[in-house]
Amino acid sequence: MNDPHLPLSLLEAKVPRHVAFIMDGNGRWAKQRGLPRSFGHASGARRVRSLVEHAIDRDIPFVTLFAFSSENWRRPLEEVSTLMSLFVLYLEKEVKDMNVNGVRLKVIGDLSRFDARLQKLIAQAEAVTAHNTRVTVTVAANFGGRWDLVQAMTRWQAAHADQPAAEMSEDALKPFLSMAYAPDPDLLVRTGGESRVSNFLLWQLAYTEMYFTDVLWPDFSPEQFDRALAWFVKTDRRFGGVSQKVST
Repeated sequence: MNDPHLPLSLLEAKVPRHVAFIMDGNGRWAKQRGLPRSFGHASGARRVRSLVEHAIDRDIPFVTLFAFSSENWRRPLEEVSTLMSLFVLYLEKEVKDMNVNGVRLKVIGDLSRFDARLQKLIAQAEAVTAHNTRVTVTVAANFGGRWDLVQAMTRWQAAHADQPAAEMSEDALKPFLSMAYAPDPDLLVRTGGESRVSNFLLWQLAYTEMYFTDVLWPDFSPEQFDRALAWFVKTDRRFGGVSQKVST
């Protein structure tokens, strides 16, 4: 954390434990340059590595990336195929370095719709990196917040077949959510100029601070990441209570 280029407020404050990203703007980035949308997605995929490395430098133990939503299947077939190919390439090329750098990879979502090869690569990547503790990188793929709530309730009911739904509480349901292994995000960063959560981690984002930026994902540099962190440490997180800050 001893980086002289960071704002003093960031040096003195505790950074978030968990940062989630909605990686928006790849297609527009490519269009601005007269390139096919696939080039934007490829550039966005390359951006991931530098930001994960930066999260490690900033001692952030959990990073979550919204890579492919349940609704993204509605996109043109060619674009979906490109995204699937990039996911395969990412798993084939990055897992070795992840392991060396202490990265634990988790993939959440309804993986049943992916082909057998991709499902196998996901399982292998999770198994190989399972012992790592430096940072947990979660990739949300074919994921939707509403899907997560439904599957959690379905799993709870299967585990408590002799109990009525009225017995279910928040604490009882939490272990069945896709991200039960991680704390809720402290900070959500959405690039690309939109200001919505797009059916992402609906349960987990209840008290998350949300940072929206016009910067397109392929241009979201470590310096931009630091701006988001500097903004975060200035927020007054009340969690439904009263501000503890002293008025002047």
